[in-house]
Amino acid sequence: MTKYISIIFTTVVLLFNSCTNGQSKPSGPSIPAIEFSKKITELPGAPLVDVRTPGEFSQGHLKNAINYDISKSGFENQIASLDKLKPVLVYCLTGSRSTYAVRYMQSIGFKEVYELNGGMMKWRASNLPETTEKTTVAAGMSKQQFDILLVTDKLVLIDYYADWCAPCKKMKPYLDEISRDMADKVVVVRINADENKALCKELKIDAIPVLQIYRNKTLIWSNTGFIEKEEVVKQLK
Repeated sequence: MTKYISIIFTTVVLLFNSCTNGQSKPSGPSIPAIEFSKKITELPGAPLVDVRTPGEFSQGHLKNAINYDISKSGFENQIASLDKLKPVLVYCLTGSRSTYAVRYMQSIGFKEVYELNGGMMKWRASNLPETTEKTTVAAGMSKQQFDILLVTDKLVLIDYYADWCAPCKKMKPYLDEISRDMADKVVVVRINADENKALCKELKIDAIPVLQIYRNKTLIWSNTGFIEKEEVVKQLK
C-alpha cells in the first residue's frame, strides 16, 4: 500500500464507526438524494459502491449496491478492479467516508465518480427505498461482486486460500510481490475460502490453494495446489 493510501485509511479508521463528524467538503460530483436516485437509473451499468462496514450494510443499503468497506486494507484492490473510465456511484452513512473514497479514486485516475451528498441519512430522509436482500449482504463476497472484480483491462489473478493452509502461506509472499511489481498489468485478488463458502461452491472451487487468471472476464488459466512463482509469472506474461 502506498504512503498516500495508508494516510487515507488511517484517517478513515478513526472515523468509520460513526461517519457523523459532520459532512466533509465534497471532493467530486456530490449530488442530493433525489438526483442520486435518478443518476442510478440513468447509469444502470455503473457500479454502486457502499463504503460502510458489512454490519451497516446488512442493516439496509441501496438495491444492487456492492459493499467495499473503506476501513479494510483490501479496499484499494477492490476499487482497482473497477473500470476507471466508466462512471461509479459511491455512498456511506453521512458523507465523510464516501468523500475519502472519492478523493482516493480521483487520485488513481477515476474520471467520473458520483457521491451521494449526505449519504444514507439524506437518502432515508427523502423516503427513498433501501433493501436488506441477502443476496447482496457482504457476509461473504457475492457472485455479483466477484463479476465486478473482473471488469478491468488488466489480467486478474485470483488466489483462493485459507489462513490454516500451509501451501497458501508459502505462496502469499510471492503473490504480494506480483501485486506490487506487476501492478501496471495485473490485479491480484485473494479470496478466503472459509469466509466465502457460498461463492466457492458457486464457482466450483473444491480445493485450496487455487490460482486462476482471467482476461476480459474470461478464465484463461487455473492451477490447484502449490506452484512456484516463476510458473505463475510465466502465465501472466
